[in-house]
Amino acid sequence: MNILGIIIIMLKSKTFVKKTRSGGVMKVVREHYLRDDIWCGSEVCAECKQDSTVLQKDSLIESNLCPYPHYLVPDTNVVLHQIDVLEDPVIRNVVILQTVLQEARHRSAPVYKRLKDILHEKEKHFYTFTNEHHRETFIEREPGESANDRNDRAIRMAVKWYSQHLEIQKSNTDGLKIVLLTNDQGNKQKAEEDGLLVYKFEEYIKGLTANPELVDRLALSNDDKNEITTSKVLYPEHLPLSRIQAGIKNSSFLQGTFRASRDNYLEATVFVQGEGEDSKEVLIQGLQNLNRAVHQDVVAVQLLPRNQWVAPSSFVLQDDGAAKDDNVDEDEEEKALRLSAAEAAKKPTGKVVGIIKRNWRPFCGMLNVSQIKESTRHLFTPADRRIPRIRIETRQSATLAGQRIMVAIDGWPKDSRYPNGHFVRSLGGAGDKDTEEEVLLLEHDVPHQSFSQAVLSFLPKTPWAITPEEMKNREDLRHLTVCSVDPPGCTDIDDALHCRELEDGNLEVGVHIADVSHFIRPGNALDKEAANRGTTVYLCGKRIDMVPELLSSNLCSLRSNVERLAFSCIWEMNHNAEILKTRFTKSVINSKASLTYAEAQMRIDDTGKNDDITKSLRGLNKLAKILKRQRIEKGALTLSSLEVRFHIDSETHDPIDLQTKELMETNSMVEEFMLLANISVAQKIYDEFPECALLRKHPAPPPSNYDILLKAAKSKDVEIHTDSAKALADSLDVAKVDGFPYFNTLLRILATRCMMQAVYFCSGMDSDFHHYGLASPIYTHFTSPIRRYADIIVHRLLAVAIGADSTYPDLMDKHKQSALTNNLNYRHKMSQYAQRSSVAFHTQLFFKSRGILNEEGFVLFVRKNAIIVLIPKFGLEGTVFFDSKGKVSPDIVFEEEGPTLKVKHHTFHIFDRVKVTISLDDSNIQHQKIRMALTEPLIPGVSVPAPETEPQAKKPKLDR
Repeated sequence: MNILGIIIIMLKSKTFVKKTRSGGVMKVVREHYLRDDIWCGSEVCAECKQDSTVLQKDSLIESNLCPYPHYLVPDTNVVLHQIDVLEDPVIRNVVILQTVLQEARHRSAPVYKRLKDILHEKEKHFYTFTNEHHRETFIEREPGESANDRNDRAIRMAVKWYSQHLEIQKSNTDGLKIVLLTNDQGNKQKAEEDGLLVYKFEEYIKGLTANPELVDRLALSNDDKNEITTSKVLYPEHLPLSRIQAGIKNSSFLQGTFRASRDNYLEATVFVQGEGEDSKEVLIQGLQNLNRAVHQDVVAVQLLPRNQWVAPSSFVLQDDGAAKDDNVDEDEEEKALRLSAAEAAKKPTGKVVGIIKRNWRPFCGMLNVSQIKESTRHLFTPADRRIPRIRIETRQSATLAGQRIMVAIDGWPKDSRYPNGHFVRSLGGAGDKDTEEEVLLLEHDVPHQSFSQAVLSFLPKTPWAITPEEMKNREDLRHLTVCSVDPPGCTDIDDALHCRELEDGNLEVGVHIADVSHFIRPGNALDKEAANRGTTVYLCGKRIDMVPELLSSNLCSLRSNVERLAFSCIWEMNHNAEILKTRFTKSVINSKASLTYAEAQMRIDDTGKNDDITKSLRGLNKLAKILKRQRIEKGALTLSSLEVRFHIDSETHDPIDLQTKELMETNSMVEEFMLLANISVAQKIYDEFPECALLRKHPAPPPSNYDILLKAAKSKDVEIHTDSAKALADSLDVAKVDGFPYFNTLLRILATRCMMQAVYFCSGMDSDFHHYGLASPIYTHFTSPIRRYADIIVHRLLAVAIGADSTYPDLMDKHKQSALTNNLNYRHKMSQYAQRSSVAFHTQLFFKSRGILNEEGFVLFVRKNAIIVLIPKFGLEGTVFFDSKGKVSPDIVFEEEGPTLKVKHHTFHIFDRVKVTISLDDSNIQHQKIRMALTEPLIPGVSVPAPETEPQAKKPKLDR
């Protein structure tokens, strides 16, 4: 073997003993190798035998501190706190030391991921230098030296080696230097004593004369944080972690997730996770008790004595308007919260005593430019009302006014009314459709970047065709009359169906699902990306795919008249829809038609049609009706929620019409067979893998969830039973009020609001599998693998169960499965919220050009100072306030028992019929709202006159 003069030496071995799980002792030997074939990565260097270089020779940047070519070496704290600046295209030619990379990985996973992304960007010229394995830069920890001090010394040693190494290069004619960047005064001092070129990070950035905007993106250092605040202490000191841990251990403190209220900035709850049903919520009210916790932080709370417990407020309080002073005393708003509440309504109440884990992220929002001329300090208002306003320093306020921007929090001192933060980047003009869509995706943490090359590299090569070997392993079902039924415009077709009569008079029914798991193999980059995304997100007029388009709209999509790979669930049934046999098989199909729900319905209804596709559809429809009846008899719920459909202008992409979606028999037909397939597959994978089946459950709501439903029904003298799903379903079926046909729908809408969220879980980690809404003892998701990652895992489990594919370790690991379901539940929930926000934004666009409309609606909820009204025509909800700032409130009496709200002489109940004006209030460009005002009933001084005529829609302007 030719070693080419490379010296590889072993430093020494460290030996220590480790206790094993079984109680034995194991000797562990760690060997640390040092080498001198680790190259510097610079174009200037002729000594290192490197094939390619990353760091450029021409590394000059306009700077009054460093007017010469230079490479930057940031220490760990700079990387952790100033990643927003390091990501900027201006910052190039940076050496990231292995010491720094390892520390970043241990201390912050999000920063580490962002740093790895920068290292992969060729145009940034960031180079990783493995200093911990280089013979001349490795150092050992000295006796009595802390790990932190040792790492700082290792960084200084690497900077010294780089400086000397590049200084002697003949091609370094321009005097290229190495600059250490740190924020640690002690580290800076020691570096200067060693003769190194070193600057504080802020100092260096402020010296970049051509890029003054970078200063805004600096995270505040501790020195700066003290300057911005006053000396008056507004909040209690946070307890140190050691005190918190001891308090949690002896049960004097509780640990939980802080959930700020969207409606009231002075109120929050802390969700304390318990065993099984023992989880509880602690109510927090008032600035002092909230004590600088931010939505989603993990906090320690102390319960207040029982006599200080309060009830959740029904007030809607928003922190807007002028900046509140840092030294204001408790204001009127806090006092308003302390109105006496009925003893029964009081909840366990506490105060935040410390922060266990901050869950800060960059927040989207807008700048409230300071009224003080020339001021560089401004307040930023986040789009999410649960996040407090943030104070930032920027010299670009004139440019940023009217823009959506991103801001990160740096800290929240106890003497500052607001947290301090820094500007990250601008997203574009507020109100602009693309900008608002970007905000919506960022705020709901929806991964929406283009698929990377690494991910795309695992796609099949085109043109793609089914190989003869693949055909041998599958059942050939191409002869069957299979068709798909979907919403109009659907290109990601997951499922197709067939129904045919067998020779013995029984029926064969097949559900054929796209075989996505054939294309996405476990553990590769494509699989990891799909697992992270978790679900496809459908916005109005846009889809954020879980898998690349080649799969979602082409190779996996069960389009008509093309051969496609499928995973089929086939039943033999009698004419009473009783299942006689079930089998699962990997197959090849050729769909004979891709129909919309309306097209399928027309075929079923058209007596003149009698082709194979129509006969198949009629057979399916007949069986589906029986299946639905059987489900409902078992206690399955038929609930209601208004879904809206926008008709979009093909040129401007603005909504020109808004209607609630109509459901047809064919919607129900497809749904019945999807449910049946999901239940059949759930049973099969659980029988085969009782410890690691991925299932879906829907917990029964706690009885208190039904309070509002029971009160609403009682107000119309209707009785609802909620002791079981069957009792609820039966009582909803007979709930009627004469002369009020919409009553039952309203009741079902309200019942939907009482439900818990359905969740994925791993069978080996839970004992309650029941799906309350479907009244099924077991359930999973199998039928939509193009748009849900859970279904891909279920396909893999089913494939192993029938011997059609091999297993892999993570699939059989219940802890890994459980961690995966946590991410899937989170992504699923966020995707629903993003969808709702998209509907809300398009609804605003729709009403923007409509002037003021007058519509009929129903009271859905009654609050202390408002009623919430549902407009069935548009599937729209809005609030009619009876007190507003600057106006004298009319006489208002809120009765919790009803609940009722008496406004002057009129009393409002749930489900009352009202008429309201609807208009868009865009006075606050960031929080545009649909405004509703009462026209009927007529209450003097409260109602507004109805608009005289329906205004014509303004012609939509073309997007230029």
